[in-house]
Amino acid sequence: MDHVLARHLGPVAVELLSQFPALIIEGARQVGKSTLASLIAPGAPVVNLDLEAVRAAASADPQLLLGQARTGPLVIDELQRLPGLALPVKAAIDADRRPGKFIITGSASLLRLRGMADSLAGRAARLTLYGLSQGELREHADDFVTRITQGAFAGFATHTTRDGYAQMLAAGSYPDAATRTGRSARAWFDSYLDSVLVRDLSELRKEYSPQRAQSVARYLAANPSGELVAAHISRATGIPAGTVTSYTDLLESVGLLGTLRPWTPNLTRRESGRRKAFFLDSGLALRMSRMTSDQLLAIGNLETFGRYLEAFAAAELLRQQTWSGTDYELYHYRDRDGLEVDAIAELEGGNIIGIEVKASTTFRGDDFNNLRKLRDRLGHRFQAGIVLNTSQSAYTYADRLFGLPVSALWEL
Repeated sequence: MDHVLARHLGPVAVELLSQFPALIIEGARQVGKSTLASLIAPGAPVVNLDLEAVRAAASADPQLLLGQARTGPLVIDELQRLPGLALPVKAAIDADRRPGKFIITGSASLLRLRGMADSLAGRAARLTLYGLSQGELREHADDFVTRITQGAFAGFATHTTRDGYAQMLAAGSYPDAATRTGRSARAWFDSYLDSVLVRDLSELRKEYSPQRAQSVARYLAANPSGELVAAHISRATGIPAGTVTSYTDLLESVGLLGTLRPWTPNLTRRESGRRKAFFLDSGLALRMSRMTSDQLLAIGNLETFGRYLEAFAAAELLRQQTWSGTDYELYHYRDRDGLEVDAIAELEGGNIIGIEVKASTTFRGDDFNNLRKLRDRLGHRFQAGIVLNTSQSAYTYADRLFGLPVSALWEL
């Protein structure tokens, strides 16, 4: 890319760093964690644990290394490469609790990392950094849920077409891949997947098979936005069902996979119900499935296009959730009678925004059926129901039920 794009999570990171001794920035490889650290603490010394010589020095004399934090923030990059360093960091914080001492990045969930000596609970704020949102790529604010709560969508229109959405899906969200095309993009995705599935996952689990991880990842890439059913994945891959869940958890830990828990009024059942799973980066998912943007647009692939578009929309909402002006949790909904809603944004206070995603270019009454039923069940808690599709203008269907182009996610 020609220049470094500002990250919408930056102001949130600066605020938390001013209040906590340490800030942990987690996320997949190559989403821009190191770049974000340099933006919020320009000129800060960096301890890059990806380098063998630096790891050796940190192991030999961690106090000397961490002493650099006396005069300002110290960036510890890729802590998962030396999880034992967490204890000296904890000791350094306990000796001096002033805010802004450490910025720690990690390409895997540090809470799940094998060998991690301490989670730094109570001493560090945690942020998840995803790939670039469509708003960040266009360098303007994107906060869809807040705009919906404000009713700021009447008369909305867009120039984005189905072709444009297919190209966005294929490009993905990684800063280094988003502007690549053709052979260069394919080579980048292949190299990335090989690195994560072979090296990074082995750091999280001692008994690990790259071949099984690749099989599970390929199945999930080809079946976006489906519920995680271990028995189905087992039948398709030949991997024992009891092992499948450990691999999906690993894929989620390194930031490849996103999940949505089921929404019900019963908080306990949300934890035990089936999650929906999808690749957080649509470009990676399409590459693993060997699907191109042209194939997505083929007449016979409308349903497939819709599933990838649904996953793409969910990933955008998860990214925006980290900086949104509205506090919300994201779920999916499915009841025992088969009523399904692709995504549920539950706001602070319990109000609900339901979201359906379609690949069609026109709005039909049937598109709103599930949202209408959910509205009637929830009554005043149901704030709005939105059908997103590939049309180019807003549509009002009924009380609190509206249609919008998918691009409203970042253009509102």
